[in-house]
Amino acid sequence: MDRARILIADEDEALTRTVAWLLREQGYDVAVAPGGARVIELLEAHAPDLLMIDVQMRAVDGYDLLRRINADARWHDVPVLVVSALPADEAMTQLLSLGATDFISKPFHVRELLARIRVQLRIRQELLHARSALKSTQVELTRARAEAESRRKMVDILHEVTGDFSSEELYQILVRRVARALDISHCSLILARPGDETGIVAAAYEAPGLTRLEVRLDRYPEIQSALETGEPVLIEDVDQSPLYNDVRLDWAATGTMVPFRSVIALPFQLDGEQAGVIFLRTLLDEPPLGHSDVEFADTVVRAAVAAIRRAQMIESTRADKARLEVLALTDPLTQTHNRRALMERLTAELERARRYALQLSMLMIDLDHFKAVNDSYGHVVGDEVLRGVSRILQREARAVDVVARFGGEEFVVVLPETGEEGAMALAERIRSRVAETPPLSGGEYGWLRVTVSIGVATIPSPRVNSPEDLIALADEALYRAKAQGRNRVCS
Repeated sequence: MDRARILIADEDEALTRTVAWLLREQGYDVAVAPGGARVIELLEAHAPDLLMIDVQMRAVDGYDLLRRINADARWHDVPVLVVSALPADEAMTQLLSLGATDFISKPFHVRELLARIRVQLRIRQELLHARSALKSTQVELTRARAEAESRRKMVDILHEVTGDFSSEELYQILVRRVARALDISHCSLILARPGDETGIVAAAYEAPGLTRLEVRLDRYPEIQSALETGEPVLIEDVDQSPLYNDVRLDWAATGTMVPFRSVIALPFQLDGEQAGVIFLRTLLDEPPLGHSDVEFADTVVRAAVAAIRRAQMIESTRADKARLEVLALTDPLTQTHNRRALMERLTAELERARRYALQLSMLMIDLDHFKAVNDSYGHVVGDEVLRGVSRILQREARAVDVVARFGGEEFVVVLPETGEEGAMALAERIRSRVAETPPLSGGEYGWLRVTVSIGVATIPSPRVNSPEDLIALADEALYRAKAQGRNRVCS
């Protein structure tokens, strides 16, 4: 497989050298347009799979470059990743309208940059495959137009299902457009794999509000057959097909009246495995489905599968990014906020308190004689004690409060819109709960008890002008609690 080609246009020579080296180490072919010069020439010469560009360059108008590239049909399939110090909220709309496909702010994390590049390159491959499928479809479309006027809707369907939608939205679009193009009343998409006893109806044209309905597949022999063989199943007459012999007996025994004349179960694959079927049905008063309808629906579904895979890949990438962001702000031992997350939230709450003249309190909590716990029982027990105390803090705190591990055996609780009296009451309740509750539930050390000392600080205060000032004020109060014998609260 050929190595992906990346063209970098940036005036920061040091950054460009570093990024080019990094990308080559990752196995990419890299070309550089220093300061944005010769970008068009290099695009023609190297035919890159991705362009990485900073629109803020002195020698070249980056926005004009984007317009020229976007206007040239040769580069429509080349993703453009803008890497710039521009504020994301201000730049994103304009850059996307000019043809950029993604944006990352400087300074950036290397892992995030590599992840964004991989996503854009995968999307490009999916788009190329989709366009290839679309080209093949054009031949079929010409023949379909000669057969029936409704077939002209295929281009619209293929264009719509290759748009930027989530997989759930694509399911809805697919069943709606196929049903309308074939002029049938019932079309649904059922997610299931060979051997499954049940399937999930992900979208249904006849019931737009339906969401993830579970159905028993033993009642649908055509779906089971399509999943097992991987081939479309066409039933032109439900009353005559031998596939329904057993099912018709059940219908007769239960007095079930089936209003359907013909059925198509069209299987599709995702990631090389059978993933489900497009299920088309006509009523008794509608024209029956035939082989031409199977061919038409199969063409649409094959083109749509590429878009569904792309949507799932984007959704997965976004979910991975969200999980990474949560992990970056979470203390791995206690599952509370870490120090970085604490400072972000504290800064925001301090700004809000000042803007609206609100009170804000902080509890600085320290486990008494925690070193002795580690020395006597080991760090594994010490870690369990920290987890036990963090659980008490999270139970006692409100949903709006911020519970964070400040470091070592110290915790912080930020209390928005809370004055000194309320903060002292909560601190005393926490102190009491910790003293009364064994931090290790059962086991060899279930009898172990610990205590905490708590310092309370509240604004408004003439001594507090920054988050660090509030932390220092709470720390002083904590020091007084320690000096007065521990296992107590001081403000």
